[in-house]
Amino acid sequence: MAFPINQGDAFSSSTRQWDYDVFLSFRGEDTRNGFTGHLYQALCDNGINTFVDNDLERGEQISVELVKAIKSSMISIIIFSQNYAFSAWCLDELVEILNCKQNGQLVLPVFYKVDPSEVRKQQGKFKVALAKHENKFKDNIEKVLRWRAALNEAASLSGWHYEDGGPEYKFIQQIIENISYTKLNGRQLFVAKYPVGLNSRAKAIELLLDIKVNDVRMVGIHGLGGIGKTTIAKAIYNRIFEHFEGSCFLENVRENSRTNDGIIQLQEKLLSNILRENS
Repeated sequence: MAFPINQGDAFSSSTRQWDYDVFLSFRGEDTRNGFTGHLYQALCDNGINTFVDNDLERGEQISVELVKAIKSSMISIIIFSQNYAFSAWCLDELVEILNCKQNGQLVLPVFYKVDPSEVRKQQGKFKVALAKHENKFKDNIEKVLRWRAALNEAASLSGWHYEDGGPEYKFIQQIIENISYTKLNGRQLFVAKYPVGLNSRAKAIELLLDIKVNDVRMVGIHGLGGIGKTTIAKAIYNRIFEHFEGSCFLENVRENSRTNDGIIQLQEKLLSNILRENS
């Protein structure tokens, strides 16, 4: 079963060059010769340039080469399997991927024969794995806390959930179609190179929009020039545009259009009302 994408803080294939279309993150012992191998082949067969770490040497920490591959990928697909969290390598990889999400990468989780809530709440085998890590890294508990936070964040993103019993080839085809659409359209906006503190602000405004309600919503963002109003607006756009059949982002309306006086007057009136209500 698939569920729609509802995320993305900042990427644009038209404004940034990527070495790879997709980076695959997975627990090799679980899925390398099965699901992940089939997905990788399907991605390649459809012309999607995909990185998989078959040839990189494993160690205590992820390598410089792997970090570079993650940073230079437009999309990361995280394949959560039952034993994913037992691998410190996979968890470090996950943290790095989510760091890149803040800087423009689209992150899509695949829950392979594991319930998303089990990953998010760290239950079942994920609970056992994290307890094991806490014992091993008792002198560096901050590392385990980062892993816990990363699992919670990644499992809260929309992606795909495969439950045992369904045809895997159809499930993989759903992923391919979505990735192909994203690659061809590149509809998300580039937000900022270093979007510090942006995610929490975008989430707060997204809650105000409450897009699940079938209604018209308008939220005004006001403040001094240069504080990041447009940056936040772009981040919000990237988070919600997939929910609509059509979307556009009008930037620099005042400077770039001579036919939008009515829109500008409406914006100014709305802003005036907002300021009056907050005074």
